[in-house]
Amino acid sequence: MIRAAAPEPLPGNPYTPQSGDVSIRVERYELALKYRMQNNRLSGTATLSIRTAVPLTAFSLDLVGLRVSKVTVRGDKQARFKQSDRKLKVTLSKRVEVGDEIALEVVYEGAPRPRRSRWGVIGWEELEDGIIVASQPTGAPTWFPCNDHPGDKASYRIQVSVNSNYDVVATGSLTSKRASGGLTTWVYEEAAPTASYLVTLQIGRYQREDVQLAGVAGHLHYPHSLARRVGTDLADLAKMMGTFELTFGPYPFDTYAVIVTADDLEIPLEAQGMAIFGANQIDGARGQERLVAHELAHQWFGNSVGVAGWQHIWLNEGFACYAEWIWSEASGAESADELARHYWRSLSRLPQDLLLGDPGAADMFDDRVYKRGALTLHALRLTIGDSAFFEILTSWTQKKRSSVASTAEFLEHAAAVVPAAPLHELFDAWLYQLALPELPAGAPARVSRLPRQRL
Repeated sequence: MIRAAAPEPLPGNPYTPQSGDVSIRVERYELALKYRMQNNRLSGTATLSIRTAVPLTAFSLDLVGLRVSKVTVRGDKQARFKQSDRKLKVTLSKRVEVGDEIALEVVYEGAPRPRRSRWGVIGWEELEDGIIVASQPTGAPTWFPCNDHPGDKASYRIQVSVNSNYDVVATGSLTSKRASGGLTTWVYEEAAPTASYLVTLQIGRYQREDVQLAGVAGHLHYPHSLARRVGTDLADLAKMMGTFELTFGPYPFDTYAVIVTADDLEIPLEAQGMAIFGANQIDGARGQERLVAHELAHQWFGNSVGVAGWQHIWLNEGFACYAEWIWSEASGAESADELARHYWRSLSRLPQDLLLGDPGAADMFDDRVYKRGALTLHALRLTIGDSAFFEILTSWTQKKRSSVASTAEFLEHAAAVVPAAPLHELFDAWLYQLALPELPAGAPARVSRLPRQRL
């Protein structure tokens, strides 16, 4: 086994305590999958490069609904495994030390299905004529063995063989596509560190359109029948990308893909370098444009800068919600200030029983987390002014790029950028008190008028 610099143990996982193993870090996943659409049968081999954060003789991975037939640990022929309904436990024949590398191969198969959770049905799901994977927060184990902790990021190689009359879109960039014997094998590579819940696989009958998004390579995947609607609703995607690069910093990945399914979906979904929309969310009238902005913004907030634990979820959703308001400003619609005061009035009429800085597992996707999170950012903007506010955002995305963060780290970062501002009371009121604070008076400049050179 190879010794390297020891990673820090992962933080505790209070919202999803049965997911993940804090004693290990997975550095890379290589998935070789074969999927038979006609009978929903998945067979796979997962090769994992694992680094130990503590001395150990055993560790576990998350896997749900699929049966493991073989586990191999390089250099340890006596390693054993045991599988329960949620976990794959691997026991080594001898203790390994902090920083050691474990090379693991898992062979598995089964009929994948979504798992039921307090947040609904998540993970691998069959569409009318295809597959969608929507894993937030704990759905990734429905299709591959993983360390399903939001703070554990790895690189990925995803190889998928399916019937040749279907198209495959997966996390990363397409590096090869080869047809043989009625099957086509697609290979995607993602080098950027990626949390397991942000890894996705989409199978369907799609056409691909390559577009330029303010210098970022973009790929649109959609059924032919929805071409006109996609063209209308995503016409301003390049302008949106340019606006967010101005306000949040450079786009953090190599490409951005948008997938539109033929099926209706309850909500759109973010994945690493990708967003997935249902046919009902692309209506040909730009009726859900705020959602297009929201999912794009997650590439900075949630995907590149991830959360160290789910209790910090406002760093994902509050920031992406505020991005909707920034895009509204930049596109000449309502300003962020107008939207903030509208949503403040809406929240003021709802129960004041949610703590934004630690909302609890049951409420972490409550709409109040989204709106109060965005209002917290707007209150910060009103307090310190546009120049300092956008300096906090752009320096934050650069400082924490490809890593994870906590609320405390964001507060420390903001205080370092504007040390003279009285931020402690502001953040305490918005994040750690139940009562909804008043918004500061005044209105900031519109984003569309912000000088580019300022950033």
